[in-house]
Amino acid sequence: MFKFLKEVVGGSGAGLKDLPYNIGEPYSCAWGSWLHCRGTSKDDGSAVSIFSLSGSSAQDGHLAAGRNGVKRLRTVRHPNVLSFLHSAEIETYDAGTPKVTIYIVTEPVMPLSDKIKELGLKDTQRDEYYAWGLHQIAKAVSFLNNDCKLVHGNVCLASVVVTQTLDWKLHALDVLSEFDGSNDAASGQMLQYAWLVGTQYKPMELAKSDWAAIKKSPPWAIDSWGMGCLIYELFSGTKLAKTEELRNTVSIPKSLLPDYQRLLSSMPSRRLNTSKLTESEYFQNKLVDTIHFMEILSLKDSVEKDTFFRKLPSLAEQLPRQIVLKKLLPVLASSLEFGSAAAPALTALLKMGSWLSDEEFRIKVLPSIVKLFASNDRAIRVGLLQHIDQYGESLSPQMVDEQVYPHVATGFSDTSAFLRELTLKSMLILSPKLSQRTISGSLLKHLSKLQVDEEAAIRTNTTILLGNIASHLNEGTRKRVLINAFTVRALRDTFPPARGAGIMALCATSSYYDITEVATRILPNVVVLTIDPDSDVRTKAFQAVDQFLQIAKQYYEKTNAADTTGGAGMGISSNPGNASLLGWAMSSLTLKGKPSDHAPVASASSSALTPSSSNASSAVDTPSTAPVRVSSTTDFAEHPAPFRVSSTTDFSELHVPTSPTSTDGWGEVENGIDGEHENDKDGWDDLEPLEETNPTPALANIQAAQRRPVSQPVRQASNLQPKSTRRSSKDEDDDLWGAIAAPAPKTAKALNLKPNVTDDNDPWAAIAAPAPISKAKPLSAGRGRGAKPAAPKLGAQRINRTSSSGV
Repeated sequence: MFKFLKEVVGGSGAGLKDLPYNIGEPYSCAWGSWLHCRGTSKDDGSAVSIFSLSGSSAQDGHLAAGRNGVKRLRTVRHPNVLSFLHSAEIETYDAGTPKVTIYIVTEPVMPLSDKIKELGLKDTQRDEYYAWGLHQIAKAVSFLNNDCKLVHGNVCLASVVVTQTLDWKLHALDVLSEFDGSNDAASGQMLQYAWLVGTQYKPMELAKSDWAAIKKSPPWAIDSWGMGCLIYELFSGTKLAKTEELRNTVSIPKSLLPDYQRLLSSMPSRRLNTSKLTESEYFQNKLVDTIHFMEILSLKDSVEKDTFFRKLPSLAEQLPRQIVLKKLLPVLASSLEFGSAAAPALTALLKMGSWLSDEEFRIKVLPSIVKLFASNDRAIRVGLLQHIDQYGESLSPQMVDEQVYPHVATGFSDTSAFLRELTLKSMLILSPKLSQRTISGSLLKHLSKLQVDEEAAIRTNTTILLGNIASHLNEGTRKRVLINAFTVRALRDTFPPARGAGIMALCATSSYYDITEVATRILPNVVVLTIDPDSDVRTKAFQAVDQFLQIAKQYYEKTNAADTTGGAGMGISSNPGNASLLGWAMSSLTLKGKPSDHAPVASASSSALTPSSSNASSAVDTPSTAPVRVSSTTDFAEHPAPFRVSSTTDFSELHVPTSPTSTDGWGEVENGIDGEHENDKDGWDDLEPLEETNPTPALANIQAAQRRPVSQPVRQASNLQPKSTRRSSKDEDDDLWGAIAAPAPKTAKALNLKPNVTDDNDPWAAIAAPAPISKAKPLSAGRGRGAKPAAPKLGAQRINRTSSSGV
């Protein structure tokens, strides 16, 4: 029976090798005869604290008190009392001498004296942290005295430890015993372990063993005296050597001095109850109020939460930095994750997270942020997208592809234009981390729909985003997407900045087009914009024409010099793609109104061009930023944007995340949007370009010219029929983007034109003006079956007569 009780109190009794924890380095101090060591779990490597107490025999008085402490620590549960994990009592032999050791495993903690030295707080921040710690210990002592009717017996600096979140916790429960003034047994129990308490920490009645006075005093009398000793040691910075030192109040804060004196009253009945201590003026400070509000957050209404979290970012800068990161940040992340915190708390969380190292941010903050993407709260979603530049770099590609993007993609089809625009903006950060399967099967389809969005700003920014992520598309996808998106959609948009963005995107991605595409698809569409009603579009068009003509000239020179062998498929530019398109892309989201100065597009020689003003649209205002030079060979990201196209809000400037292009291939595009499997294309071939209901005459002429098909040069002279008739059904299936070719011009009446033979030597014959059509009938009618005789004509007519002898 004794062995059973011993195992219940002390543990299993197994050897030290069977202890499921590794014992590490000891701390410099601990309460009483205990040894406080660092430790880790053998199962998962998590940190713990291991307290050990050794004796020469099982009947040692220290071991008996230690067993009492283990039993009390098991049963007493409070947020401010040390958490118990495991215990064991092990008997060993050292040179034939028996040795009994009690082990207690708890949550990882550090002695308070060591933690104070480590933090090194001073002045106001020190007082605020001390106030919070004393507030926690006072609640723990009040719980023992008032709720449990227990007496700790030795509250002092050594009996307090600090957790990893900087919370103060009470331990050293070896002397803990029940208190009942009508029960003598309680006094005897207290007397049994009172010898463990140092004389300097004992109140007068306990030092004299006046148990009659102790019975008549309130249950908090002894521990209130101990709280006074703790306050003295805390503020004086020295360990209490004798009771008389408590009279020295020089280091005690003035706001705490009256309560300090009441705690150390010579009359036990007049000592201050620890439950009343927390009402002291000293505990009314920013840190205590902030942490207390966070702990009872679920009891606050929405107005109080919103007000608190809006002030929290500025308040956090005034609080001790380490306390904010180790205490407030985990509480705030947990509150957001479980829904008790309001959306403005996300701003405070990210600001606090910015003070962490990259590794700590990934461990402490990022998991909570990823879980928030699944939230249905629109305010949370907006906050996540607005601040994505602060944490996007820390997201791993797998995390983005599997956990983040599926939730973000719902914003593409949201009814709020504001949320659609934020979702579009976020792709600048997320798209480099997406797999090719996700880009081809989902993202491009969403962007195709956004390029015909009802909001002109969203259409423009979609074009810019496409140019920006071109380097992350595989070669096949670029061939099908870029030219069609920029020419068929962007260059025919009725919104001038959208047309300008299309020209800039073409220039920035010029390295992805071969000479045939430049000559037959890009130049014809850009040239007509040199007469655009908007002066800025005209300026960009002229610069783009110069750039692409320079590319064509370089190709001509290389071909003549026989430097290349690749013909039409050779590389045409050393431009590094669209790596530097980000600067103007995101700034165009930030500025506001119709531009008076747009960024000129530099030619292939990177010459700076002068922008001109525009009066084409009254829907936008003149921006306040300077124009930017955009070159296919220079860095766009270093310049401000030329115009603002956002109709909803302002955005901060972002930077291009460096990520290698995915090489997964096109993927299965059957995995479309919302389970739609009927279309296996990217989406640009499903919708017609936007057209104005009643465009201006000048713009109508431009759009008509853009729709005229351009015949590409053919290599076989025998193939003379038009391109549209040459393509077979098999070719149409292979060309996923064939359906979005420029449509024929729409006219009120069908023209009765005969098919003309295309001149192989004249690639521009297809867009030449058609021959005039006459309504007069031919002079001579055919003599075939069913031919009607010509009607007689009035007036003199020439008659072909034949000689009678000429037959």
